[in-house]
Amino acid sequence: MSLLKRPNGTEDILPSVSRDWQNLENFLRTTANAYGFQEIRIPTFEQTELFCRGVGETTDVVQKEMYTVSAKESKFTLRPEGTAGTIRAMLQNGLLNEALPQRVYYILSCFRHERPQAGRLREFHQFGVEMAGSGLPSADAEVISLAKQILDQIGLTGIELNINSIGCPACRKNYHKALKDYFSGSKEQLCETCQERLEKNPMRILDCKSPICQEIAKNAPVILDSLCEDCHTHFEKLKANLDLLNIKYSVNPRIVRGLDYYTKTVFEFVTTDIGSQGTICGGGRYDGLIAQLGGQPTPALGFGMGLERLLLTLKNQGVNLSEPNACDIYFVPMGEAANAKAMQFTSQLRCEGISAQTDVMGRSLRAQMKYADKIHARFVLVLGDNELEQNEAVLKNMKSGEKIAIKLDNDFVKHFSEIEIADRLAVNLD
Repeated sequence: MSLLKRPNGTEDILPSVSRDWQNLENFLRTTANAYGFQEIRIPTFEQTELFCRGVGETTDVVQKEMYTVSAKESKFTLRPEGTAGTIRAMLQNGLLNEALPQRVYYILSCFRHERPQAGRLREFHQFGVEMAGSGLPSADAEVISLAKQILDQIGLTGIELNINSIGCPACRKNYHKALKDYFSGSKEQLCETCQERLEKNPMRILDCKSPICQEIAKNAPVILDSLCEDCHTHFEKLKANLDLLNIKYSVNPRIVRGLDYYTKTVFEFVTTDIGSQGTICGGGRYDGLIAQLGGQPTPALGFGMGLERLLLTLKNQGVNLSEPNACDIYFVPMGEAANAKAMQFTSQLRCEGISAQTDVMGRSLRAQMKYADKIHARFVLVLGDNELEQNEAVLKNMKSGEKIAIKLDNDFVKHFSEIEIADRLAVNLD
């Protein structure tokens, strides 16, 4: 492979699309803040043991997909997901000793070595939230409500919410036995990994990507038939809360999620607009994770939302997050004196937060006008000797074609701001 090519399974986010990313991230932050979540930032890599204990040694993530390096006697892993590192940070920094529930969100990159496909990369980006401290079903409904509001308000349609309960360790014992009994009759047909899972964690077979294993699992027992009274009550109250919030859902007993830390509620928001890998948001409750990582037993829950998948779905549904990143005014200088004046004006305008550019290539008048059109300049102002002598120039609105005389005096920034604001108001009124 050429050293000049990006690694397989990664993407370059070019200026032509980075505005979409910025707008999406700003929207996610604003919506999370409205629900009381605050941003947390964690390291890109953690001690490997964190993910083995937290995510689960029998998961595909730990067994096949992690990027791990050795440094002297230590092993470190690039984070494959955000929850384990976030809980570690909350524990290490004492956040769980403060007022509960603790609500945090993050926007970060994750790394998994898997086969690249549409919306699934080896380096991918994730928005996630974690709420620690509440074991009530109303907390589940609130977290699900946040995810739904994001998907609705951003303009997506046809997104379905699937929910399930995978119970607690107590009621899962009976379920594991039922699964072992079921899969034992087809053990030789299972993939090698699932044959190992059959003894260690048979629920992982339900999440296997092998078509053969998926076919065998179609008629497997469902966890809802094995729930203890507490888990059953929790799930029924969750459904009642979702009904109260007018959030439509389907109960899908096959959802188990791909990570071992989940308990009770699990959920997914799915779409058919990005192919078979249609989950764009998934999460649930993980009441045992904090104690498993060394803290006091504390209920918690959250979700992760893949940004690449979200942007791909937006594109497929024709939802535009932003217009081209236009230049507010482009100066077309003709001559050294005009070039100097244009540089002064662009500097002054930029200090006022106005996007301004001028020629730095020595182009002709015609070439400059063509370039101004390519960068979607809203206004163009040609500066030459005549304009400088008269202390006045013509400002052209590139969309409407309207031409406006503007003074080239010390109040130029004020003059332009008034014209620019008036134009924006006119556009909004139209």
